[in-house]
Amino acid sequence: MPETCNPNDCPVSARVDALEKEFYRYRGSSSDTHRQMFDRIGALEQNGAAVKAKLDSIEEKLDELTVTVKALADKPAKRWESLVGYALSALAGAFLLWVASGMPGV
Repeated sequence: MPETCNPNDCPVSARVDALEKEFYRYRGSSSDTHRQMFDRIGALEQNGAAVKAKLDSIEEKLDELTVTVKALADKPAKRWESLVGYALSALAGAFLLWVASGMPGV
């Protein structure tokens, strides 16, 4: 094949033109594909932010519920401690009254 080709009669020119057309077609379709991918990534990021906000809200509510349950669980224990304290105070008062009355029955 000669080093120089007549542009009107070059056998490679048709192939080069076909390759250029195919290149531009692929370039256009890849741009569309990239745009679609970026749109989907953007939508996923927005969904991720919404899910994170919901999870943060759930976490706050769970913390509040934990505090409430702990307070409710501690309430019977406090009542039992108060009851034991009242019983001991009553026994101590009865003992002091018995001692103050001269220990009758001994």
